[in-house]
Amino acid sequence: MTRSWWGWGNVEDAVTGAERTALTARVANLLPGADLTAHEPPELTELTVPAARIQAPESLAELASGDLGDRVAHGHGQAFRDVVRTLLGRVDNAPDLVLRPRTEQDVVDVLDWCANSAIAVIPFGGGTSVVGGVEPRDTADYAGAVSLDLGRLNRVVEIDRVSRAARIQAGMLGPDLEQALRPEGLTLRHFPQSFEFSTLGGWLATRAGGHYATVYTHIDDMVESMRVVTPVGISESRRLPGSGAGPSPDRMFLGSEGILGVITEAWMRVQVRPRWRVGASVLFDDYAAAVAATRGIAQSGLFPANCRLLDPVEAFLNAGTPTSGGVLVLGFESADHPVDEPMSWALQICRDHGGRVPDGVRSADAEHDQARTGAADTWRSSFLRMPYQRDALAAQSMIVETFETACTWDRFDELRDAVHAAAAKAFESLGIAGVVTCRFTHVYPDGPAPYFGIYAAGTWGRTAEQWDEIKAAVSQALSSSGGTITHHHAVGRDHRPWYDQQRPEPFAVALRASKSALDPTGILNPGVLIDPAAARP
Repeated sequence: MTRSWWGWGNVEDAVTGAERTALTARVANLLPGADLTAHEPPELTELTVPAARIQAPESLAELASGDLGDRVAHGHGQAFRDVVRTLLGRVDNAPDLVLRPRTEQDVVDVLDWCANSAIAVIPFGGGTSVVGGVEPRDTADYAGAVSLDLGRLNRVVEIDRVSRAARIQAGMLGPDLEQALRPEGLTLRHFPQSFEFSTLGGWLATRAGGHYATVYTHIDDMVESMRVVTPVGISESRRLPGSGAGPSPDRMFLGSEGILGVITEAWMRVQVRPRWRVGASVLFDDYAAAVAATRGIAQSGLFPANCRLLDPVEAFLNAGTPTSGGVLVLGFESADHPVDEPMSWALQICRDHGGRVPDGVRSADAEHDQARTGAADTWRSSFLRMPYQRDALAAQSMIVETFETACTWDRFDELRDAVHAAAAKAFESLGIAGVVTCRFTHVYPDGPAPYFGIYAAGTWGRTAEQWDEIKAAVSQALSSSGGTITHHHAVGRDHRPWYDQQRPEPFAVALRASKSALDPTGILNPGVLIDPAAARP
């Protein structure tokens, strides 16, 4: 497989042929009059990238690459605006060098060199950031910028079967990690949409959320201990199931997005691979009733593995299911016992709110059988193709991107209305047509994690700027309505204005102090979470 230099995933998996024709037809029906002319990206060799400002010292030369393809691929993430810029041949902030450490000592040596030479260091896992987290955007005042690619630190080093934990290097990709655990009958059970192309270190640095809707939703829940290289030394927390010994050292680095240190490995809590699964798709005629049913399940203590509510537009667009109230994709799984009974209880809650299950319940006990049926099966297939479809539509002048947040149940109606109003006002201001969809990716007893999709007919050559206006309007609506600016996509550089509004100022003071203490020369991922400090060699 060949990784795309400009967009998501593998070149061989791009949307083409009948799939693209059908996708274009659906969008044309949704937004009549949209200009859906397809545009092709330039050849990599046609790009103009500034010459590198620095060279690696001889001691690090074997780790360094100044190859054009390497620099370009490490100069952007996978947000809509990243894809649009690369489609136009714009790679505004390529790193001067890409360094690939083979050992933890290599990481130490790279940080020492960069700290002594005023060179910015951007930690890089799989490059799937959708918030500007891996782009060296704020490095003009540095002597240079390097992308520190952890991809060679890619092993499961040790498995503790008794405690059910595994010591895993940070550069390990999701599929490789699961494949290494499979012979032991174990799984990390963390499957974000970016799973195929993202790494453990990236998940930890961004507090990533996985596919499962309840209980173990964030990577935080699975961490037993972490090892982090900082410019002033190595931090390694003790392996413990829990501790009340002061503030958690792991919590300081979880979600720190590479500004405090470079995560090199972690002991992670793993689980026995599930044996029993059941799944169902519940249709509703009234969206408010569907939300109430979902809340009832979230507060019931049943803790389903999947509890994903699709609003009517999302259900039609991505699951092909016409319904006036939405679809709840529901699932349970266990490695220990059958799960038919909790599914029955959850479906009764749905029926109490007017839900119906036209395709029935599907049970499975084979590992390869995911217990999907009807709308659930269709939607899951669409979910895995969404990033590729987004790229295809971006090349056809469409604005296709998402906002994800979380709020308490009592605020959801207000927040959803505010998002729809802000998006509609932005569409009107830009003179374009668009729609908004909503699904719940995760649910908690005290609130949902709504995931809003934006589909708008943009203007070729201006879609990045049009998206920026929509993003600013909707992000402010999320913040003003009491939601978080991000539930699982991280802050990066793109969410900074609203993250600054959200965090308490005393915490901001403490974060700046931690940055100053652990990274005194200010080389690590400048501009993320806090303002970049002046580089001090």
